[in-house]
Amino acid sequence: MKRPPPKGTSSVSKGKSYAAIGAYWDAHELPPTDAKRKSVDFAVDIRRRQYLVAIEPELFAKVRRRAAKQGVSAERLLNLWAREKCAASR
Repeated sequence: MKRPPPKGTSSVSKGKSYAAIGAYWDAHELPPTDAKRKSVDFAVDIRRRQYLVAIEPELFAKVRRRAAKQGVSAERLLNLWAREKCAASR
């Protein structure tokens, strides 16, 4: 499935499609002292994993309402419940 082109144009390449932007960067490099470029530091934890699990829509609606009452996300509440259930079954 083809993605729609980005809105407007790329600020540097002036490309109006992903193909045009890609073609520009295939032929160009950033200048060594680009004034707009900022250094950033970040850490990546490649050990963390997320798993997608199917849940019935009606059940998830109940979980989401309960989580909202407790001021947490549905994901956090489900993780807490799963952790508690596993700990109790040892």
